[in-house]
Amino acid sequence: MRPSAILQLTILTTLLAACCTNVMAAIDRPALLRRNNPVVNRADTLASLSVGNGRFAVTVDVTGLQSFPLDYRAGVPLCAMSDWGWHRFPDNRQLQPSESQRAFDFGRGHQELYAVEYKKAEDGRHKEATNYFRVNPHRLNLGAVGLSMKHADGSPVCLSQIADIRQELELMDGEIASSFTVDGAKVEVTTGVHPLKDALYACVRSPMLGRQMATVRLRFPYPTGRHADDASDWNQGERHRSEVVEKSSNAALIRRTLDATTYYVLLQWEGRATLEERDRHEFHLSSPDDVLTFSVEYLPQPKNGGRFAYNQYHKATRRHWNRWWNTGAMVDFSQCSDPRARELERRVVLSQYLTQINCTNSMPPQESGLTYNTWFGRPHLEMTWWHVVDFALWNRPDVVAQMLSWYNRVAYPVARQIALRQGFKGVRWMKMTDPWAGEAPSNTGSFLIWQQPHYIYLAEEMYRACPTNATLREYGEQVEATAEFMADFASFDETLQRYVLKGATAMQECMNKDISYNHPFELAYWQYGLRVANKWRERQGKPRNDKWDDIVDRLAPLPKVNGIYTAGLPTQTAMEPIEVFDPFDTERPARMTEAFADKCRNDHPAVLGACGLLPCSALYDKDTMLRTLNWVMENWNWASTWGWDYGMIAMAAARLGEPETALKALLIDTQKNTYLPSGHNFQTADRLRVYLPGNGALLTAVAMMCAGWDGQTESVNPGFPKDGRWNVRWEGLRRMQ
Repeated sequence: MRPSAILQLTILTTLLAACCTNVMAAIDRPALLRRNNPVVNRADTLASLSVGNGRFAVTVDVTGLQSFPLDYRAGVPLCAMSDWGWHRFPDNRQLQPSESQRAFDFGRGHQELYAVEYKKAEDGRHKEATNYFRVNPHRLNLGAVGLSMKHADGSPVCLSQIADIRQELELMDGEIASSFTVDGAKVEVTTGVHPLKDALYACVRSPMLGRQMATVRLRFPYPTGRHADDASDWNQGERHRSEVVEKSSNAALIRRTLDATTYYVLLQWEGRATLEERDRHEFHLSSPDDVLTFSVEYLPQPKNGGRFAYNQYHKATRRHWNRWWNTGAMVDFSQCSDPRARELERRVVLSQYLTQINCTNSMPPQESGLTYNTWFGRPHLEMTWWHVVDFALWNRPDVVAQMLSWYNRVAYPVARQIALRQGFKGVRWMKMTDPWAGEAPSNTGSFLIWQQPHYIYLAEEMYRACPTNATLREYGEQVEATAEFMADFASFDETLQRYVLKGATAMQECMNKDISYNHPFELAYWQYGLRVANKWRERQGKPRNDKWDDIVDRLAPLPKVNGIYTAGLPTQTAMEPIEVFDPFDTERPARMTEAFADKCRNDHPAVLGACGLLPCSALYDKDTMLRTLNWVMENWNWASTWGWDYGMIAMAAARLGEPETALKALLIDTQKNTYLPSGHNFQTADRLRVYLPGNGALLTAVAMMCAGWDGQTESVNPGFPKDGRWNVRWEGLRRMQ
């Protein structure tokens, strides 16, 4: 569901007035897209390409279909995933979420119940509850549609035996064109996903079809329930059912039953073709002709599909993508002479496509989108900022509105229950969740707080796009409840006469609840959130909340050691005291222990988020933040960083007047800043071969570097060097907060 129709209409009518441009002549968008179309010329399991519509996506191999899923499972897997396709393993023990909870006392005057991981054998049902509620529910791989090909002697064709490969993702049209040969016979495949249906469609052309050397094969797996994989167990045939429940001359409806989960698969084709069930979860579609067109639509409920017409699907997809690319913002680097510009443009264009097909769901996406499962397919709400803010800046606030609709309808009641359970006012937004806003137990995630102000930030983006009373009514209640929790969570230290943040895992997750407090980004984000929440009260004709103002005025300063901001302060219970340790003495130097200092240069350089992600604040001074930026660039352990860190650093550098550093950060040569041929941000081979927060961070940073931010006076490309080599042209971008 989306926000109210009135609000949607108002958003649409204000978009043009809210965006800006720096071009005299319109950008040639088709030409820009053509030069950035991904082209694949060999079987590379990290070069899979995807098509999708935001709610459903399919990833294919070099055949243009999902012909070799086992070969690709350790690369970028070949999945068909939707925002509705979820499954739970049977719970024979009738476990309860409360059995994964544990009470903590962080000195706020009450016990706080957190969903945690019990790991010891003696924990009994607590451990079982942990394991069950982390894994369940999990996202399904709905099926694999591929080509089954054989040689003249009847032996199956292997991936290594495919030759003359050429595959291109035609961005402007939203389709993949693939061609290859097998034993000299040419095969051509055009693949797409219908913009309004969860349907893969394809046109296959090859003499192998008519010779019965190739068929279209549809197979269904059972889920694995593993943390990071293709969600496909091909060896559990007895645990699920695939039944043809309706059949006609050009269609078949298959009912899939996996424990308590049921969904349907509507297979339709044109012309002469025969469907044959080869195994209990395998179906082959063969044709006596050299051309076969078909569609495979995945459905949560059975429906009458109407008659499939390939040309209609093809035209609908082209119209949709042509229209999409010609609306929203665009950035053109073709007139830049710096040699880095070409790769930066490729990453930006492909990130636009990938975030559109993977992240515009009916709820926040998982970190690997609809490509394959990580953390069982679950969304992580601390990543919502990286998944969604770029859509606001690239002039697509309807995506933000859709995401906030899920927060309002589904997550809000559950988040209020979490806050109540922990003894707080308002709502506490969860971290690792599911379509029903379930809370997964975690010894790290359950203590995160930096996702809390996201709602306020995104609501403010909606107000900037559409500053009306309708916007205030749509999000005002949730903004208020979000701030209520934030105010209640902050603790007042009577001795220091300051508000502090404790008992929380930081954005820099290695600095967790047990070893530090007053994390710099969280302090800055708390100040931002409470300030903006009071603005919302004033816009609605309400008095300011004095408590919120008091917290903003007396919030602890950012921790500073040796002249730079640091990742938080070590607690006396976790390690040896540091010399000259006074967390509120900003003048006298403090020296960290060596162990703590080493932790401060690992994981996310979160301290820079206080500057990069948020409007300028009196909570920090720019000289100290600039020294911190330079220290990070010189000393950070880059192998420990993650894909969104580079965009975060770039935004901090831009705000601090260091555009060359911003570019270095965006393009720093380290493994987790790798961008695959598809444009996916690669992290690690064992689990995160794609990482969409990295793509979102890149788009957010580039938009900011082009269009600027509040309080900045330079109007054209303030985040790029003024050396004559960065004539970046753009249109339709929106200024950042």
